[in-house]
Amino acid sequence: MKLYTYWRSQATFRVRIALNLKGLKREDVVVNLDRGEQLQPDYKEQNPQAVLPTLYDGGAKLFQSMAILDYLEEKYPNPPILPKDLLARAWVRGFALINVADSHPLIVPRIRNYLADVLKLDEGQRTAWIQHWLGAGLQAMEDLLAEKNPGGKLCHGDSPTVADICLVTQVTPAQLFKTELAPYGRVMRIYEHCLSLPAFAEAHPRRQPDFTAH
Repeated sequence: MKLYTYWRSQATFRVRIALNLKGLKREDVVVNLDRGEQLQPDYKEQNPQAVLPTLYDGGAKLFQSMAILDYLEEKYPNPPILPKDLLARAWVRGFALINVADSHPLIVPRIRNYLADVLKLDEGQRTAWIQHWLGAGLQAMEDLLAEKNPGGKLCHGDSPTVADICLVTQVTPAQLFKTELAPYGRVMRIYEHCLSLPAFAEAHPRRQPDFTAH
C-alpha cells in the first residue's frame, strides 16, 4: 500500500489509525500542505480535489478518508472496525460523521484561508470560528456517549471502531487550536484510552517522520 500523507492532515491520521489497527503495512509519500504541494500537477493527477489522503492498494486508487475506512473494513475484515449488529454499525458511522462531515470540513486549510484572504477575518475571529465548530462537535459526541455508553473506555463495545478513530481526530485539532476541553469528560476519557493503544499512538501527527513543531 502507498499512502499520500502529511503529518498534520487529520483525514490522513484517520487512515493511519485504521491501517495500524488492521496490521497493514504501507509506504508513505509526504505531500507537504504547508508548501502547497497538494496543488501541484503531479499530485492533482493523483487526486483532482487536491486534498489528502490518497491511498493505493495495488492498482486500486482510493480517496476520502471514510470511503477508505469502509474499503479497508470490507477487504480486510479482521480485526473489525465496525460492529456486526446493523443498528450498532449505523450508530458508529453516525458518530464518526460528526467529525468527518460536520466539524472537520469547516476548519480545513482552504476554509481558514478563505476566512483570512476573502472575508478578511483577523486571527482572533478565525480562532473563534474554529473553536465554535470543534466545540459543537465535541458536545454532540459527549451527549451521545452519555446516552449510549456513559462509562466506557471506547465509544462502542470492547474494541476500537471508526467512532473512536473519529473521536480522536476531533480532539486533536481541538487541542491544537486551544479549544476548552474540560466540559467533555467522556470524550477525553476515550481519547486518552485510545492514545494508550499503539495503533493510535503510532499514527499520531507528532509521531510522524515529517512532523515539524510550530
